[in-house]
Amino acid sequence: MLSPDFSVGSTVALVAVQPSNTNDDDKGGQGEDFGKSSPVGLVLLIVFFIAVFFLVKSMNKHIKGLPASFDEPAEPAESAKDAPVEPAAPASSKAAKKKD
Repeated sequence: MLSPDFSVGSTVALVAVQPSNTNDDDKGGQGEDFGKSSPVGLVLLIVFFIAVFFLVKSMNKHIKGLPASFDEPAEPAESAKDAPVEPAAPASSKAAKKKD
């Protein structure tokens, strides 16, 4: 639990009044090695790019194997039942064709 002499205002004042670092020797993390990368970093970066290339290639191969749609095809028996019945041709036209 908080101490009895604790007050939020004094805590905020202490945080707001923190001394700034005015040391002229400190360059903010930019020492003599700042901006230099090692050959190990370059090799690691190249290995990551190669790994990403092969992952994308493999993913594309798997995606091309997927069907265009995952909807189940309609069954032909059901679609034949639902299709409208075409009227039969008149008997006179069938008889005329047989005579020719």
